[in-house]
Amino acid sequence: MPALQPQPETITLKQYEALPEEKRVEVFDGIAYDMASPSQIHQSISMQLSTVINNYLLRRKRTCSIFSAPFDVKLSDKPLTIVQPDIMIICDKNKLDGKRCNGAPDFIIEIVSPGNPSDDYIRKTFYYKNYSVREYWIVDPKRRIVTVNYFEGDLLNIQYSFESTIKVNIYDDLYINFSDIADLLNI
Repeated sequence: MPALQPQPETITLKQYEALPEEKRVEVFDGIAYDMASPSQIHQSISMQLSTVINNYLLRRKRTCSIFSAPFDVKLSDKPLTIVQPDIMIICDKNKLDGKRCNGAPDFIIEIVSPGNPSDDYIRKTFYYKNYSVREYWIVDPKRRIVTVNYFEGDLLNIQYSFESTIKVNIYDDLYINFSDIADLLNI
């Protein structure tokens, strides 16, 4: 008979909120996972993408808002699931309570960290799709690839190189030129 494996302890919302502010964790099905600090290239890409998207939203006077990590998104109470996407667009203001987004953002971008690529490619794709995120991009600086997952209508899962101009599917007229970003950041 195989030995019983110890089960990880689950965390409650109250315990999560009591964690020290500098402790970065995400919670999947009640289990807390430590997050690595982002690298310089991660932060640079995040800043450039946030700037492009925010400028678009301001120009178009969109009612949606952009947020960047660390900002909590509570996808579920039971089991507790809280993530901190690198970049997100939230269009339903009723999901915002001053502390976090309660429910799925419309658009999420995660920038792959070298230490945990499967987290973005497998775990988060599963959760974001199942909790009704409309569109999810995975930006992989090491592979110089952007994977676009569009979960509405005809499901899309397309990979683009960093030399591409990529359409944000939740909008009719938002395109992000990754070639410009790569050139600017020298990557």
